[in-house]
Amino acid sequence: MSTAQRKDPYRNFRFQVEIGGVVIAGFSEVIIPDSTTDAIDYRAGDDPPYMRKLPGLTKYGALLLKTGVIDKMDLRNWRKQVEQGKMKDARKAIAVILMDEEGNAAARWEFSEAWPSKYKAPDLNAKGNDVVIETLEITFETMERTK
Repeated sequence: MSTAQRKDPYRNFRFQVEIGGVVIAGFSEVIIPDSTTDAIDYRAGDDPPYMRKLPGLTKYGALLLKTGVIDKMDLRNWRKQVEQGKMKDARKAIAVILMDEEGNAAARWEFSEAWPSKYKAPDLNAKGNDVVIETLEITFETMERTK
């Protein structure tokens, strides 16, 4: 009988985000986007009587980073670079790292040429007691799971 070790799936609440090689702590939620490749119908005159499917362009949704508002303005200033047209400085590499129960990197998604394309300020409500959350929508060129 085999004594294979049980492997449970990782949990989604322990992660880190690196922006420009620096770990940025405090994100309450990260939404990793879909990756899709367009299917192109093609048929040559001498093909069988059905369409072949060829791969087209690969597209990615937006990476969403949600964080509680604190007195640091780093993320807002990053967005401001884009608003001022300083794209050379605004493009950064981002990595989202999923941690295992011991705190080691278990999975890693890397995003190239990333920049904040949208900033959503928090909704405020005098009757509530929720944490104030701001959201950055990140546009990027490529996404790869490297681990």
